[in-house]
Amino acid sequence: MTALRPVLFVTFSALLIAGCNGESRTLGADLPVTAPTGPHDPRAARYERNVYQVAQGGRYFTWYGCGQCHGGGAQGVRDLGDTRWKHGGGLDQVYGFIAHGHPGARYGERIPPEQLWQITAYVRNLPRLTPERRRRQDLDQTGEPQAGNWTGPVQ
Repeated sequence: MTALRPVLFVTFSALLIAGCNGESRTLGADLPVTAPTGPHDPRAARYERNVYQVAQGGRYFTWYGCGQCHGGGAQGVRDLGDTRWKHGGGLDQVYGFIAHGHPGARYGERIPPEQLWQITAYVRNLPRLTPERRRRQDLDQTGEPQAGNWTGPVQ
């Protein structure tokens, strides 16, 4: 039995690592430090198809106060769940508007690029969220810092 333990440990570890692609987390030098290069930037898949990155984008969406205008009950151009976005729904368009398009808000100067990528992934996933799932997510984030009591990362 003692000889079998290392084999079981290695097998179990390999299964754990292989089963988590949808939630993989990248740390290090390959994180984006620039805006998307266009609507088909190859880096997008690392964010838009990754549950962890989209969830982090939801956290930052709340932290930076985006939900005050674009929350679940938003209507018209503020409703991000309807896919009729005034400034376009392409990856580069959404990122660009979040970073530089809000009048009076300089999010591109306050929010690091990786967080902007995560917020963009979250926003582009909003049309796929059911109202129940969005309410659940909003409820889960009620304990998170929000807008007025969050000033962004320490510079």
